Amino acid sequence: MLKGFKEFIMRGNIVDLAVAVVIGSAFAAVVDTVISSIITPLLNAAGGADSEGLGFAIISGQANTFMDFSAIINALIVFVMTAAVVYFIIVVPMNKIAERRAAGQEPEPEAVAEDVAVLREIRDMLAKNNGQI
Repeated sequence: MLKGFKEFIMRGNIVDLAVAVVIGSAFAAVVDTVISSIITPLLNAAGGADSEGLGFAIISGQANTFMDFSAIINALIVFVMTAAVVYFIIVVPMNKIAERRAAGQEPEPEAVAEDVAVLREIRDMLAKNNGQI
């Protein structure tokens, strides 16, 4: 049971997926920090000098009723930038590698040994006769 689990974990695509998730989550944190440090202040400044940002309060004077549109815009920017980086840094190079592998760098199939060819002929003859001699 553990051997099968080890084989499952050591497959190339599982390891690639794990690396992509780790890199993607780490990069998402970087993008989120950059967006919240640069884009958020710019969006909040668009609301005017005396406002709390790009948005409005449903009930004036209560902070918990403030609808913050800049947070929504920031989340969309973080998502698009993270998806773009994962695509251009992970997906595009992996596709190029796969194309190179499929472009003829695979070795020619080996010729079948004579004993295997004879056994295949016997198998085919038995299947043709439905196992009757």
